[in-house]
Amino acid sequence: MSIQINNLKVEFSAKCLFDNISYIINRKDKIALVGKNGAGKSTMLKIIAGLQKPTSGNVVVPHDTTIGYLPQHMTINDTSTVIEEVRTAFSHIREMHERYERMNEELASRTDYESESYQELIDAMTTLSDRIAMEESENCEAEMEKTLLGLGFVREDFNRPTSEFSGGWRMRIELAKLLLTHPDVLLLDEPTNHLDIESIQWLENFLMTKANAVVLVSHDRAFIDNVTNRTIEISLGKIYDYSVNYSKYVILRQERLEQQMRAFQNQQKMIKETEDFIERFRYKATKSVQVQSRIKQLAKIDRIEVDEVDTSHLSLKFPPAPRSGDYPVIADNVGKAYGEHQVFDNATFTIKRGEKVAFVGKNGEGKSTLVKCIMGEIPYTGSLKIGHNVKIGYFAQNQAQLLDGDITVFDTIDRVAVGDIRTKIRDILGAFMFGGEASDKKVKVLSGGEKTRLAMIRLLLEPVNLLILDEPTNHLDMKTKDILKEAIKEFDGTVIVVSHDREFLDGLVEKVYEFGGGKVRECLGGIYEFLEKKKIASLAELERTLPKAQPVKAEQTAKPDKAQNAHKTGGQPEATPQDTPRKMSYAEQREHDKLVRKARKKVEEAEAEVGRLEQEVSDIEAIIAAGNPPADIYERHADATKQLENAMSLWELASLEFESFG
Repeated sequence: MSIQINNLKVEFSAKCLFDNISYIINRKDKIALVGKNGAGKSTMLKIIAGLQKPTSGNVVVPHDTTIGYLPQHMTINDTSTVIEEVRTAFSHIREMHERYERMNEELASRTDYESESYQELIDAMTTLSDRIAMEESENCEAEMEKTLLGLGFVREDFNRPTSEFSGGWRMRIELAKLLLTHPDVLLLDEPTNHLDIESIQWLENFLMTKANAVVLVSHDRAFIDNVTNRTIEISLGKIYDYSVNYSKYVILRQERLEQQMRAFQNQQKMIKETEDFIERFRYKATKSVQVQSRIKQLAKIDRIEVDEVDTSHLSLKFPPAPRSGDYPVIADNVGKAYGEHQVFDNATFTIKRGEKVAFVGKNGEGKSTLVKCIMGEIPYTGSLKIGHNVKIGYFAQNQAQLLDGDITVFDTIDRVAVGDIRTKIRDILGAFMFGGEASDKKVKVLSGGEKTRLAMIRLLLEPVNLLILDEPTNHLDMKTKDILKEAIKEFDGTVIVVSHDREFLDGLVEKVYEFGGGKVRECLGGIYEFLEKKKIASLAELERTLPKAQPVKAEQTAKPDKAQNAHKTGGQPEATPQDTPRKMSYAEQREHDKLVRKARKKVEEAEAEVGRLEQEVSDIEAIIAAGNPPADIYERHADATKQLENAMSLWELASLEFESFG
């Protein structure tokens, strides 16, 4: 199976979006489509899905190849429950049966037994028959349950009407249907926008281990890094195809841009010299032949275009934060319920001045609800104190609705900008994809995503000392997220970020508050330390909750294990064929071995880091003991000691994970 994209050309008005693009999607490719907003990524997915026609060129999809497409926006049937809607994913099995019957009828009427087409029909029937058998061997109900639970639903949700769910959850329903059809090619347009961290990790694992070919558009760097093995960049109507994941692509792209710039500069120099020659000798009869030759030469040059200017170097800074009290937020037994549903209770924590923390957890567990409590927008139980002189800057999706629609993008920012930042308004707007004429648009004509970005810029320029950002990265591309992240890191106030974007949170927050099961738990350390601890905790929980050995009746289908039969053989388990534990399949064994190797490597790396830091602490202590130490030596010692403590914690976590494999 391979899909061929041949000489694809797409023109909108006078703009050429794609200019004779060709490439192939192979059976197991995991492709990230990247490029600036407006480069044509979503258009490319629609053309491959057959939902949009190119100006010229074509997409060749082999017969019987199935394609699944998840757009950014969709409509879902409002007359069914979640499980009924998801069950429609298996309607293709019935369709395959009907197609097989039609082929069988055609076969019965044929008499050209020796022809090539007759053999092709038999081959197609065999393939279809194998596919039907494979599909029906799966336990559909179990698969549906596993997929819905993986995407964050609970069993109580299964029989609720789809109309009761928000747009984000309905997108998950559609994603579940899509994954259950097991298409040959999955086309995913921003699939993580409405998922929480746990669901994103589940989807990552699904795409890596169970999906066939995948082509996805995403601004979640960690997600595409983990899932993809090929990166196709769309730029200025052309594509650049790299057989690596996103992080490696970034390095190779920089090398390409440098080579491109050198070639561009050399060509510009040659063009300038040629034009100078033509101008100097244009009217000299003795040079007319050479002049005409140079004019023809100039006309034939295939001019090098330089890719879009990279604005990621732009440094955006918040205004200095007015000094607040030592503790901007103090929560004591805070709780919130809607009717009989207790969202969370007994939330007790203190956020210190200057801390940057993350609120994480599954959707619906109360992250945004607690933010609204801090903002004083909704009532709650318990005590919630906002510190002295705290000025809150709040960003949420509905902030976009509060913008004045009758003024321009530029004026929206100009009215809140103060000081030197006013001279950089157009640079800032350009970094957030409002460059050129876009800055003169009226706010009311902007899309929802554009209004969200504009609200974000406005917030960044206001003098506040407590920033609360609720899913700030959903409509930002990677470069813009980098700019925002650096600005928040440099911000000298306090920050609360509600986000599912691991890469954005990494290196940004020093404390994580997990929402789940009606509780709010504090976890010291960054996002990956939190996820590591959570994984270990999950493994330990699994160990604790393994079912105890129970006597098994003869008619039960579940087979007893060796431990259950130990009492029959003087304390030794019977080694009967029925009692033999299920042997792992080849694929399962390979996956298990891969996880063991990864865990072992993590332990080794952690040990090496502990050794390095121990030596560093020892060297610093030797300098102190020698007398006359440098002024910053004690600060260096404290820093190295803290790093060593963190490294020891990570080593313990890595060791626990490795030991969990037995």
